[in-house]
Amino acid sequence: MAEVMHTPETYSKAWIPFLDRSRTVAKPGYSRWMIPPAALCVHLCIGQAYAFSVFNLPMTKLLGVTQSGPGDWKLTELGWIFSIAMLFLGISSAVFGRWVEEGGPRKAMFTAALCWASGFLISALGVHLHTLWLIYLGYGVIGGCALGIGYISPVSTLMKWFPDRPGMATGMAIMGFGGGAMIASPLSVWLMGKFHTATDVGVFNTFVVLGCVYLFFMMMGALIVRVPAEGWKPEGYVPSAVASKKLVTTNHVFVYDAIKTPQFWFVWVVLFLNTTAGIGVLGQASAMSQEMFPGHITPIAAAGLVGLMSLFNMGGRFSWASLSDYIGRRNTYFVFMCLGFVLYITVPYAGGSGNVVLFVCCFLVIVSMYGGGFSTVPAYLRDLFGTRYVGAIHGILLTAWSAAGVAGPVIVNYLREYNITHGVPKAQAYNNTMYIMAGLLVIGFIANACVKAVDKKYHMKNTATAGEAAPDGVPARG
Repeated sequence: MAEVMHTPETYSKAWIPFLDRSRTVAKPGYSRWMIPPAALCVHLCIGQAYAFSVFNLPMTKLLGVTQSGPGDWKLTELGWIFSIAMLFLGISSAVFGRWVEEGGPRKAMFTAALCWASGFLISALGVHLHTLWLIYLGYGVIGGCALGIGYISPVSTLMKWFPDRPGMATGMAIMGFGGGAMIASPLSVWLMGKFHTATDVGVFNTFVVLGCVYLFFMMMGALIVRVPAEGWKPEGYVPSAVASKKLVTTNHVFVYDAIKTPQFWFVWVVLFLNTTAGIGVLGQASAMSQEMFPGHITPIAAAGLVGLMSLFNMGGRFSWASLSDYIGRRNTYFVFMCLGFVLYITVPYAGGSGNVVLFVCCFLVIVSMYGGGFSTVPAYLRDLFGTRYVGAIHGILLTAWSAAGVAGPVIVNYLREYNITHGVPKAQAYNNTMYIMAGLLVIGFIANACVKAVDKKYHMKNTATAGEAAPDGVPARG
């Protein structure tokens, strides 16, 4: 049986009329500056994932309330909630990426909102019934799908509205994902305090409130988002001038053709290695700083460092992506790899010499480049493969994030444990890890250097205009 090919119009008629892609086409006079707030409505909400750890300790006391009692869950069991969510983020972004692209941003944001809110409500039921698998299902599986769909939903839309500054546009939205935890963490702690009683730690009610709040704001984003009309261009924008830049194309590559190109896999390796290095440091910053500077960095100071790193993670997503509009995406990643190499090999020196300021500065710049890697890569893909399927291509590329989410912590944690069991002082237990991270960035530098313009044989016919489908829905090549 011949494969049925779907056009954007086919997807747009599949749901209720309000969600049709045709209903989201902007009318003349619509301000493109409404799109970043719409994206932030989603990304600030799903960015809560980085703050989920605030629930871990309270959830070990659901029965005992003041302390863990018989039958209470262990931290090792609860740690799987976040891991499952990250796993399904990568899976859902890869599996549903094309559907998100074809169906339009409103349908994707609407779906993400329902999944995210449902994840919290199902998890609340799991807390009430003290059934851990319900939380795995709610926050882990369904919430993880919301993370993947919600993360990629505004990407291609932003770049279609801002073809003149795609890095800045995606940086504004993805900045929200990095900053969402800064809102969610204190809000969650405050809510648990309000709902805390002599018999309840307050997690159940907090989950319910967060689910409702996030549903409202994500639906607001879905309501205001728009796609540009066919042929729309910002005033003064000249596509030919952009196309003259190296590695930037006005052609488009079909999603399943994109993953056949070496460029896609080179960029996958670059993102994987940059994320592996950064997430390993980000996840262990508190413990690492205290162990490398015993007596100098207290738990309170370490917590302050983590908060400061969150600011740089968020700021780096906007600043590095914006800079990439001027120096180019490949050059931006060259900076990440070269500067990162220097910083990683400097960390052991800072620890050995007791230079706390140098150590902190290294970590802050490293984590800014970690965030910058996420916000710069959508524009990198847009430069290479065009805007038509960039959301779907980005979704598949995010499997690099899932892989790095496992590799980074494993390298840091297991190598530290190995060093300590073999007599290495805790203050020096991370030195080899930093050198390995530096080595990974050397490989990333080589992979980035291999990125060239995509061969013309992969280009789709008659799709030079953003948002235009291939004839009869068939992804024809040039």
